[in-house]
Formats: sequence, C-alpha cells, structure tokens
Amino acid sequence: MRVAVLASGGKDSTYASWWAQMQGWSLDALITVKIQGDDSMMFQLQNTEIAEYQAKSIGTRWIQVISSGIENNEIDELEIAIRNSIGKEIDALVVGALRSDYQKTRIERMCEKLGIISFCPMWHHDPNEHMNSLIDHGFDVRIISVSSEGLDESWLGEKITKESLHRLKKLSEKYRFNLDGEGGEFETITLDAPHFKKPIICEGETSWDGVRGTWELTKIQLSA
Repeated sequence: MRVAVLASGGKDSTYASWWAQMQGWSLDALITVKIQGDDSMMFQLQNTEIAEYQAKSIGTRWIQVISSGIENNEIDELEIAIRNSIGKEIDALVVGALRSDYQKTRIERMCEKLGIISFCPMWHHDPNEHMNSLIDHGFDVRIISVSSEGLDESWLGEKITKESLHRLKKLSEKYRFNLDGEGGEFETITLDAPHFKKPIICEGETSWDGVRGTWELTKIQLSA
C-alpha cells in the first residue's frame, strides 16, 4: 500500500503518518495545504510549513498545495493538486480527522473521485485516550494557537505533557471545550515523534490580543 498523508504539522496528522507506517505501508508524501486567506473550514492556518521539516525527518516527500481558503474551492484545489502530482502513484490518503463530519465527508468524496481510499485512523477516538497516547508514545506536541475561554497566552508554545494535560483537562471541563482541540479551541505542531529520525528545533514569537493568540514560528531546523 502506497499512501500520502494530509499533513498540517499538528498532532493529529503526525499521529496519522506514524499510524500509516505502523501498518507497514509506504509513506510516499506529506501533503500540506497552505491557506492564503484568513480562515478555512477545512485546514489549519498557522505554522503549516513545519510539515516540510517533518517530511525531511521521516524521509519522505513534501508537497505544498496553495489554497484560497474559500469554502467551496479549497477541496477542489486539493483534488487538482493531488491529481496533478501523485494521484496515480498512491493507493490511499490518510487524514487525522477526529470528529469533523464536514472534513471527513469532503475528503472521502474527493478520494472517490481520485480513485483512491480514504483512511481516518483516529475517527471518534476518545479525547482523553488520544491525548495520553500522544504523550505515552513520545510525541513532542506544542500549542501554537488558542481561541477558547479558559486558554490564555501562557499556553502558547506550551508542550503537552502529563502535567499540562491534567491542567488542560480541568480547564476543558470548566469551560466546556474539547480536550483534543477538535472544535478549533487550540491548534498544535509536532516537533518529535516515534517515526522521526531527528527532532525539530524551533523558535517562536507570541501574539496575544487579550482573547486569542498565536505562537508564530520564526526559526525552524532539524536537530544536528
């Protein structure tokens, strides 16, 4: 089985790429959608360029797709890019969707048109189990944006550990947001994982408007 992974650089798509390799499949490419606008119904906005370094660390190709972010166009733009680049070289596309029917159904329809299989290995995973699994298997996950009540600027750049996850869980229960960030309450990047040959080193700057904020990467490199 030759597969590509739809990779934002975040925790879920990185877990999906590890899962694909654990099946014994050939991971032929990480495909990243770069949104040029200010919003997207489908794809992560911040720091997606880190997926290029993930691909280098894994030892696979990185394909960047530039998208307008316009709701009715972005999935078509992804389909065209896959068809023109590696559509005939892969058997399946693996995605890190957790519970978004909006994302899952559109990816499945696109894959059907492309004649490939769609895999969502973490679909409806328990949030607490999923987050703990990332820690237990050695994923270095950092929070890069927050946009939910209860999450302040101190979380920007924070590494997800057992201790920080405990604090995050308490806040999610108090303020009623998704522990795994599936509702867009926070976004992440992954700097290390079991299938990385080298960890990623980065620096960032915090931007905070009093309600929401981001940790924008200013420097990215693979460890020597």
